[in-house]
Amino acid sequence: MNTRKNPVCVVGLGTVGLPTAAYLQSVGYDVFGYDISPRALERAKTQIRVGDFSEIPSDSKIFVICVSTTCVEDKPVVTNVYDACSKVADGFDPRLVVIESTVPVGTCRDIYQSILDSRVNLAHVPHRYWPEDPLRHGVPQLRVAGAVNVESSIITRDFYADAGIPVFQVDPIEIAEMSKIVENAYRYVQIAFTEELKLICDRNNINFRTLRHACNTKWNVELPEARTGIGGTCLPKDIRYLIHAARSKGLQPDILLSAIQANKKYVEQLVQPLCYT
Repeated sequence: MNTRKNPVCVVGLGTVGLPTAAYLQSVGYDVFGYDISPRALERAKTQIRVGDFSEIPSDSKIFVICVSTTCVEDKPVVTNVYDACSKVADGFDPRLVVIESTVPVGTCRDIYQSILDSRVNLAHVPHRYWPEDPLRHGVPQLRVAGAVNVESSIITRDFYADAGIPVFQVDPIEIAEMSKIVENAYRYVQIAFTEELKLICDRNNINFRTLRHACNTKWNVELPEARTGIGGTCLPKDIRYLIHAARSKGLQPDILLSAIQANKKYVEQLVQPLCYT
């Protein structure tokens, strides 16, 4: 099934959405981009066709949701995803809705049942886009893909295959949701470990950089660098999504919580000498 015949609308034209829309257009899709932010639309209009919600082509059949998600007081906030899917369900008759935004476990199935009324094919293909190195870690890299049913899975497979994006399909869709937050939480824990290790090295007058290079000569060890603390939005948010997944089921995720505290302590140690200069 050639999905390139299906007009695509990318909802959310930020760090992930705009490169996604531009890439899909570059491989032959008829792409339209929408964002609630006038600034995002202005920035995107030099690369793709954009407009207000009312200007989205009525024959759009594939919607790719790339809106931002966040965390407030350690609780997931995904209202943007719900709002986007609700608008799509109310105004269009799509063949497929793909959520590429990072969401907590259970979000996609809830959207499928409560917003899409179990009548629209839905998939979750969490992005792995890294703006620091879009050539190696851009849009067309291997992804995990989950779907709510067999038909959704088949259309998703065809869509990403036609776009030249390899996918590792999983079932049920909750595995795809969990995979993204696990990937980033794992990276967070790795970095927090090396940050704590650097503090230990500093107290023991051991050169951390030399130690790191020495340890990384072992085939199954790969210590990351210890820089200025874990910043950005994805890693701090996603480890908290995993903590929420644990606590919502009565589990206390000690390692994850300790990693957050280790990073906080490391940053405080970096700043502390500056207070006395």
